[in-house]
This record gives sequence, C-alpha cells and structure tokens, in this order.
Amino acid sequence: MSQPLVFATNNAHKVQEIRRQLGGDFEIMTMREAGIEADIPEPHDTLEANASEKSGYVWRQTGLNCFSEDTGLEVEALDGEPGVRSARFAGEQASHADNVALLLKLMNGMANRKARFRTIISLRWNGEETLFEGVCNGTIAEAPQGAGGFGYDPVFLPENDKRTFAEMPLEAKIGYSHRAKAMHALLDFFERVCQIVLFSLLC
Repeated sequence: MSQPLVFATNNAHKVQEIRRQLGGDFEIMTMREAGIEADIPEPHDTLEANASEKSGYVWRQTGLNCFSEDTGLEVEALDGEPGVRSARFAGEQASHADNVALLLKLMNGMANRKARFRTIISLRWNGEETLFEGVCNGTIAEAPQGAGGFGYDPVFLPENDKRTFAEMPLEAKIGYSHRAKAMHALLDFFERVCQIVLFSLLC
C-alpha cells in the first residue's frame, strides 16, 4: 500500500513529472490535497534556503512526510541570474512569457549562451531534513521554440540535444531534467531507507 508524501507545490506540471517517478510507491499529494491553502513565502537568496522553508512549513502544518523543491535557471553571461529569482525575474506578477522575454532581451547579441537549470529538493522524512541536488547543463536559444513545458522550457536547449525542453515529450525531458536528477537522488535515499527498515524487521 502506498503511503502519503506531500509535495510542497500546487504546480500541475511539476506534480505530473513527480508522479511519473514516485507514483507507484507513494501517494503524492499536493499542498491543497493536504489541506494547505496558503502560499509559502520564498524570501531567501539561495535555492537551498527556499526549499527548506517550504518543506519545513508543510511538515509543521501536517506532520506528514513531505518534500519541496526550488529551481533556478543560472545563466553564465548574466553572473548566474536569474537564479533564485527565476520565477519573479520580470516582476512579482510576471508570467512565464514575461520572464522569457526579459531573459532574451538581456542576452541579445551575447555569444556566450551557456546556462544550467539547478534543482534543490528538501525532504522532511520523520522530521529530519535531507537535501538533494540535480543539474542540467545547456544553452539559451535565440528565440522560443516549442509549445510544451513551462517556465523557461521554450528557450533552454539541454546538452547533446537540438530540441528545447518545450519541444520534447515529457519522457524525453525527464531523461535530461535537473528535477529528475534530483528526484533520482531522492529515490536512492528511499531505497537505502527501505533496506534499513527491512533489515531491522528481519532482525
């Protein structure tokens, strides 16, 4: 029987990706499904601190095992920007399209288009916090390409592929995804924990 695990988000795209990877072993719940309607603030200047803020809030409110993630697009020529401000790059109420437009404007004419997506996952398992990281290197396209995905997906070209994330089917994107890499580290953790629990039961 699967056990509840709260994902500290209400973003349908993110939940879809995570349920593909963990849905067999866990009942993945959104914050809303766990009874949390509040928007958790992300006031910090690092991905790690913001992820920790969100998972800590959900744990304190529900007492359920939970995890959160914070993701940033880090562009080399922009000194790592937008980074932790990726979702609010063009302003607090900015749309995905607004953020992409500002990024392309700032990078207009730049030869160095190296960038990376970086995800930090904060897991609260029985109250103890563990952090996991996933990175996907790539470049920024000259113009948006593709209609899928979300966020900066239309302008991010992962290494060794000519398609943006927005041009890929979900399964292909997961093969490259920073979020998927962080999730694989989380899965490794669960495997180790399960082995320890199984060993203790056998003893």
